[in-house]
Amino acid sequence: MQLGRGLTLLLGGARSGKSDLAVQLGESWPDDVVFVATATAGDDDMAARIERHQAERPATWQLIEIPDFSASDAATIDPAALVVVDCVTLLVSNLMFSGHDEPAILSHIEALGLALATRTGPAVVISNEVGLGIHPETEMGRHYRDVLGRTNRALAGVSETSLFVVAGKVLPLTSLGISW
Repeated sequence: MQLGRGLTLLLGGARSGKSDLAVQLGESWPDDVVFVATATAGDDDMAARIERHQAERPATWQLIEIPDFSASDAATIDPAALVVVDCVTLLVSNLMFSGHDEPAILSHIEALGLALATRTGPAVVISNEVGLGIHPETEMGRHYRDVLGRTNRALAGVSETSLFVVAGKVLPLTSLGISW
């Protein structure tokens, strides 16, 4: 797969291969790569996961750790570089836990998606599809699933390419021409 200009959305479940694909795309990019990490190490397990992800990426990539990565943050990155954002799943969670309501989160993600989609260089954004699993037991879990689903749709709407990653395989996502 070749990266074109614009935004590419990698969507899938946990451990589906999204990050691996993003690394492969980054390694094939001839210019600089800027990796934006939205995860925070809240416990030992998460710290180990972050460390493992860092070891899987080339050391030459610039790393930016911003839990609430925004359109204004994206504007400060070299416009010719490939930007990889891993991941929107945690970005939405971070925004929710910092007190943002749904309209503010959607506005934040829509502005970010547009900023990434209109850059000179490409951008790859990773997000989880959480709507295919079990129905969340808690109200907060259901609300999170709904907000993430809406943000994923917003990102897919401004993406030049949207890919569903399952078991290390990729399926292109296409529009049915239905307006949401």
